[in-house]
Amino acid sequence: MVATRNPLNIGAAARAMANFGFSRLRVVNAYDVAFREARSAVGAAPLLQSAEDFASLADAVADCRLVVGTTSAGHRELQHPIRRLEYGARLIRRALAQAPVALLFGSEKFGLSNEDLSHCHWLMRIPTVDADLSMNLGQAVALCLYELVRDPKAVQARPGKIRSAAAAENEQITTMLMEVLRRSGYVNPVTAASTEEKVRRLVRRLDIAARDAPVLLGMLRQILWKVGE
Repeated sequence: MVATRNPLNIGAAARAMANFGFSRLRVVNAYDVAFREARSAVGAAPLLQSAEDFASLADAVADCRLVVGTTSAGHRELQHPIRRLEYGARLIRRALAQAPVALLFGSEKFGLSNEDLSHCHWLMRIPTVDADLSMNLGQAVALCLYELVRDPKAVQARPGKIRSAAAAENEQITTMLMEVLRRSGYVNPVTAASTEEKVRRLVRRLDIAARDAPVLLGMLRQILWKVGE
């Protein structure tokens, strides 16, 4: 983080780092008062305590093979390739497997200066509705770090299959439900057969989970008991 001044934003950024498993925070031209206040951030105090302080950006990124700046672009004519977050994060993940990578965030008011950007290999932006809008620092850090750790395969993963009730359980539910309907006066004796068929089809369409069948049967037993009083 370069020349950040708001302790709330610093704390939010540090919490995002802690949440997504990033531990190396380097600060350039740190505003001491803001960092003293931010160190009380819930869940992020140890990370802020261990933050490395540098007088210049060149020193902060000296050991990094890839340096990526973040920007909202705005009206500045940037002399760097600008990549969307989704694509940029993929490139950063690949590079991280080989060597340290620096992801730069600038001050809340001005972002990264042209001099700061001159240290970058390329830039990354979060696609907002309006390209000229900038995001809150803490939010921007959280989005970028989430994208870095997100597993693309997880999007395609299917939830665990819930076992459906067996035919015997569905038939037991149907039988008890029909008895409840008879005792309550819902069933017309003339159309009882067709009503039972409709109820049976209804129960099957509900696709009742096996774990829910005992609960439904318990409810129906209680209803039958009350109706029979």
